[in-house]
Amino acid sequence: MRKYLGYLTVLLFISLIIFRIYSSIIIKQELTGHLKRAADANSIELASTELKTALDFIEKNNLTNGYTSIVYKTPDEDLVFWYSNLKASRIELEKTKNSTSLEKTNVLLKLRETLLDEGEKGSRITYPKGISIFPNNKLIAILFLISLIFLPLLFIELIKFEKEVKRKKKEKKKQKKLKTKT
Repeated sequence: MRKYLGYLTVLLFISLIIFRIYSSIIIKQELTGHLKRAADANSIELASTELKTALDFIEKNNLTNGYTSIVYKTPDEDLVFWYSNLKASRIELEKTKNSTSLEKTNVLLKLRETLLDEGEKGSRITYPKGISIFPNNKLIAILFLISLIFLPLLFIELIKFEKEVKRKKKEKKKQKKLKTKT
């Protein structure tokens, strides 16, 4: 029974890792990739289109309110602020469609500053950590912790099982030797 519980724990752990990887890929394809393209756009129309695509994904997946954090709420994980900021940027883009070239350039620069953060490794898209698994953050964290608790138990059981197998093999060899001697 313990052996099967151990295998189930390993399966759960691997499934969680695969889910996290898959979720990260989807977020990159459907959200952050479009935010990056909006930040890199050289025209109001292109930036507006990319930002609209990202906002449509956010609204479709109900990423408009709440916090992505599990234990405590931090400002960088506030979905309401992040979403409101993106919406305001889109409205600003829409307002400047008939503006001068200088005004358009200023709005594009402002959008770029809104969408990107500068760090040690260069620019990165601004979005709440953990958004790829939101709103299941708590469930996934709990399942991950459970699997981490039971993984050592699995290895202990596997070690016990291996010792038992070795003991039985030695015992069989002893019995064969005894039978051949008599």
